[in-house]
Formats: sequence, structure tokens, C-alpha cells
Amino acid sequence: MKVKIVNKSKHQNPSYSTDFSAGMDLRANIDSPITLKSLERVLVKTGLFIELPKGFEAQIRPRSGLALKKGISIVNTPGTIDADYRGEIGVILVNLSAEPFVVEDGERICQMVIAKHETISWENVETLEDSERGAGGFGHTGVK
Repeated sequence: MKVKIVNKSKHQNPSYSTDFSAGMDLRANIDSPITLKSLERVLVKTGLFIELPKGFEAQIRPRSGLALKKGISIVNTPGTIDADYRGEIGVILVNLSAEPFVVEDGERICQMVIAKHETISWENVETLEDSERGAGGFGHTGVK
């Protein structure tokens, strides 16, 4: 699938690291480093603008290495970029560690996964079909 991109950043287009990668790393496109204190959040620009086809979204997800090693995540994970959005992609990073974290220009800050989705219409009914699970949720299936 071809996706149109306008890259106003100082960095190359996002790309897959391996043949089986689901996500592409996005990089910070900033003029100076940003220090993110403990429990602080910040919007980091990427310099990227995309045009997705109808029926697709871009999901913005944390990078597992940053999350594990530095405690850096994304507040609204996964973030969604709708097919009709044409603005710059921004990433809301949060520092969940006790130590400050410095975001440098060009740093890989998140992953972007392109996913197909369906547009639904609601059908109002009086009852739903029974299922084995029923209304059980929030730990209903147990720990093991």
C-alpha cells in the first residue's frame, strides 16, 4: 500500500527495521533537546504529515526499549491518526520514571503502525445473544 507523506523534518522517512516489523519508528524533530522530568508530559513534533486511505488509521505506540530502560511511554497509547487528519504528527511522551529524560533531535520516540479498521452502523436491539463468557469481565477469566 502506498501512503503519501510530506516530510518537513531533518530526518529520513520512517521505515521498517525488519521484514516482519509491524511498526516504523518515528523520530523527534526538534530544534533543541527537551528535558522531560519525572511524571511530566510533552508534545514532541515529528515534522511528518501523512495522507492515509479511507478505512485505515495510524496507531502511535510506545517503543518497548524506551519503556523498559527509561520509563518513557505515550499518554494516549495507542494514539490514533485518522485518515482525514492532515496536520503534523505529534507524540505525547510521558516520563514514568523517577529520573529526568532528555529527548534529542532525531531520537526514535515511538512506533507507528498502519491498521485497517471498519466503519460500523449501530443496530438497536432489546437483547444480545448469550455467550459462554456472558457479562464477565475485569479478571473474570482468572489469573492462570
